[in-house]
Amino acid sequence: MAKIEVGPWDYLPEFMGAMTDPGLLVVSLDGRGRPNPMTVGWGAIGVFWSKPVFIAPIRKSRYTHGCIKRTGDFTVNVLPRKLADAAMFCGTVSGRDHDKFAEANLNAAPSLKVKSPVIEECVLHYECRVVHTNAVAPKALIADIADAHYRDRDYHTYFFGEIVAVRAEKNLRRRL
Repeated sequence: MAKIEVGPWDYLPEFMGAMTDPGLLVVSLDGRGRPNPMTVGWGAIGVFWSKPVFIAPIRKSRYTHGCIKRTGDFTVNVLPRKLADAAMFCGTVSGRDHDKFAEANLNAAPSLKVKSPVIEECVLHYECRVVHTNAVAPKALIADIADAHYRDRDYHTYFFGEIVAVRAEKNLRRRL
């Protein structure tokens, strides 16, 4: 279905709702130029440095971490609910070992302003250019967060992505 350009805040409630159920798909390119989608259920969207920004927390051990560092950009994609199984799959296998696009029956489509593609089947796309990264400072975490989320010491890096383009399906609210 055709997409239209929209503002970063036009579908914020839908975007935030999808973040936790079924999850958002972050896509970047690997060293061979293959697109790699990864499901994320954490993140933040807001204004930093007078720019709309999505912050993607990615653990250093994840294949996507190296992809984003190498590419310098990423897309954030909202699946329609009927494709929730694709989000589950992309969050449980690694792009090191799997072609997640092929195995989840997803199609990459060109972005407007970044190298990383969007997912054609998704109803909402945010294109992000990395403007800053920040690693979690383990000693600055309170104990209950460290104990609950970092027992294995696999800390997140926060990729601050300036939102440079947003596209949505015209009837997006009916598709979610």
